[in-house]
Amino acid sequence: MPVNISEAEPPLGNPKVGEEGFWSLVLTSHYRIIASPHPRLNAFSLRPDLVGGDIDRSMNFKSKTLEELANKGGAISSKCALVGFDGFVDRIMSAVDERTGQGENFTAIATIEEFGKRITAAAGKSTSIELFPRMEKLGGNGPILANALLESGVKVNYIGALGNPSIHPVFKKFAARTGAVSLCEPGLTDAVEFNDGKIMLGNTASLDQITYPHIIEVMGEGLFLDAISRADVIALVNWTMIPNMTAILVSLLEKVLPNLGPHEGRLFFFDLSDPEKRSEGDIKTVLSTLTRFRSHGKVILGLNLKEAQHIFSALGHRNLKPSSDNLKKMASRIRQDLDASCVVIHPVDSAACATRSDSWWVAGPLTDNPKITTGAGDHFNSGFVTGQLLGLSPAACLILAVSASGHYVRTAKSPSLFDIDNFIRKWN
Repeated sequence: MPVNISEAEPPLGNPKVGEEGFWSLVLTSHYRIIASPHPRLNAFSLRPDLVGGDIDRSMNFKSKTLEELANKGGAISSKCALVGFDGFVDRIMSAVDERTGQGENFTAIATIEEFGKRITAAAGKSTSIELFPRMEKLGGNGPILANALLESGVKVNYIGALGNPSIHPVFKKFAARTGAVSLCEPGLTDAVEFNDGKIMLGNTASLDQITYPHIIEVMGEGLFLDAISRADVIALVNWTMIPNMTAILVSLLEKVLPNLGPHEGRLFFFDLSDPEKRSEGDIKTVLSTLTRFRSHGKVILGLNLKEAQHIFSALGHRNLKPSSDNLKKMASRIRQDLDASCVVIHPVDSAACATRSDSWWVAGPLTDNPKITTGAGDHFNSGFVTGQLLGLSPAACLILAVSASGHYVRTAKSPSLFDIDNFIRKWN
């Protein structure tokens, strides 16, 4: 049964045109949702907090994003990114519930809750759960982000854990395209995917070798400084899994960045990557370290919902129930506490960001039948970073980000800017 939408009242204001483009809105809701028996309105997720004004605003955002992309997208080939420092071989798995024959003749465990119940029921006994391999692919936040940026048209240099003494086969093509420098063997991840999320089982022992002295030993100081100096964006991700990452960040601040000339518009993008296993002291130390990068460029922190809630709590705030307004509030408060240029938060069904001037929220193109979910957040980050490199407005960066992720989970392929443009046009 279709959603019944009725027009309630005309808008009470007009968009403010300013340095943020048309995105600082005083527009109030002029549609209200009457009833819907289905959890989706086209691509939008209908939660209690999602009202007609949000839907209408997202429609406007999409149109403006296409306009901005048409005007500025051509500049992407001139942009350069340096990304590091992790690397994983990802094995994408399904957990078997009931097998009816060989190969793919089985019913998968559908949800994490069901998987958890199966494990809990084995307490005091034992159990066996078959994991069926779907694919083996390059993994790690860094390689997936870098690969997505490549497909968007950005020139990318990569430094990370891609194999030693030779590049692992899953990274061969990627390494050739990025002029990659490998520091050590990659980590290993078994990503067990469900309809409502995924469980990542990782072996990260090799990442202990990733240190600043080792980077300099492998690359040479001159080559490393040159790579840093030429980058329009320096994206350093997966802090959680790299034990020495905070020390690397401090070395960059004290030994590298002060010796480089100015680079107008330089961006630093950070993704902590599920810091739950790290101590509160470690988290506070890295957050205070990130704030120091603002002396050398624009600092952007990307967080999924779980990460945002964890950081929000570590900063002394009481967590808020997820909603469009609360996501904007969380992004704004984290940004203020860190004095960052921008903080972006991306649940599975929407996204919000905050800058020094304002905050924005957009609904996302949720699908009930993704081909893949591992790497969706990294593709979101790629879309957002691409928008930032192009100088798009914050809301346009959000639309680009959710569209990059939306295309990826439907196709299992990293999209080009042309693909993203088409996705936005076809997104109802």
